[in-house]
Amino acid sequence: MTSTEGNDAPSPCWDAISARLDQLYPGQEPKHFGTLISHMLGGPDPLDGISAWRRTDPMPHWHFVTYGFSELYAKESNDPEVSGYGFELTFRLAIAPNAAVDAEPPTWALNFLQNLARYVFQSGNVFNDGDWMTANGPIALGQATLICSMGFVTDPELAEPLATPNGSVAFLQVVGLTLDEERAAKQWHTRSLLDVLLPHMPLWVTDLDRASLLGDPTVKQQVDEGVRRDGSSSGYLFTDVLDLHQTKRRLRKPLTLVTLGARQVDELVALLPLRLPFGRTLRVAGHRWQLLLEPSGNQGSNAVEWQGEEESAAILRLTNATVLQFVQTLQPREGRYVLPLLPQVEWRIEKTTIQDSTGKVVDVVG
Repeated sequence: MTSTEGNDAPSPCWDAISARLDQLYPGQEPKHFGTLISHMLGGPDPLDGISAWRRTDPMPHWHFVTYGFSELYAKESNDPEVSGYGFELTFRLAIAPNAAVDAEPPTWALNFLQNLARYVFQSGNVFNDGDWMTANGPIALGQATLICSMGFVTDPELAEPLATPNGSVAFLQVVGLTLDEERAAKQWHTRSLLDVLLPHMPLWVTDLDRASLLGDPTVKQQVDEGVRRDGSSSGYLFTDVLDLHQTKRRLRKPLTLVTLGARQVDELVALLPLRLPFGRTLRVAGHRWQLLLEPSGNQGSNAVEWQGEEESAAILRLTNATVLQFVQTLQPREGRYVLPLLPQVEWRIEKTTIQDSTGKVVDVVG
């Protein structure tokens, strides 16, 4: 395989990526999977290619590397220092102990990486070391696995950013996580969690058959201590259900109505005391509205700043005592809730309907 397979254009960034992997795997020819029609010519797959190297240490696994987040061919972006989105993804997937020596890499992993690329290309959002993302189900469709989320970390064997004629390229590894590990990442710091998990999953190899590592008492203790010590680095919470409305009242302060889906209540209740008492804000964003929760500490007071319908946002400043009352009062159940310390805000919780990719209702929360 050559870096110009299916494309006669010069490919300096592709060649630089391949050269770096040749250093890591001298003499090994990777399994390469290209696209029939490149994305720049209207093809459906954003990535021009994905290569996979077979490893035996520290455990048998496939090491996938993408080609396409960076500017593989001509330099088109305005930033001379960075190539394209500035990274390529890697993914290490455990090989089953009984797999044949000549077994091919699983095709679901290729689709998984292409789907991550579609998210980036369509949204413009990029991944960074220490990010997390839910997969809304098993990362390998049709397989029984607890791995339903992912973290992002600099590939431990490709830690040095690659200098190419089109700019710098980092190698960012996707690490499969269970749902409770994802929750721990949000409540603490994703990178800190991954560092705690590393001794138990060398090179952050994703194993679809593993159980949650939080079942290990030592790991659980380290995570719990980190959460209590550091608080949470997750300052943003998106929800499909968020509505803000203000109602004027005679002789009393206006009433701010906040409508949320029941599914997000648990997450909000978990994150709020790990943000505001640590002096950090928490932004709750919906499709139209945004609610910014800010700390006022122990000596401050509660306040509501309504920014009006044009800004579609409101700011709530909460004391630590109010945060504690919030945690004790709000429930992930349909209903109306008012905090005694914050009577000018009413929280309306609606049931959340969860659907699968076909639109079938699979669960109702609240």
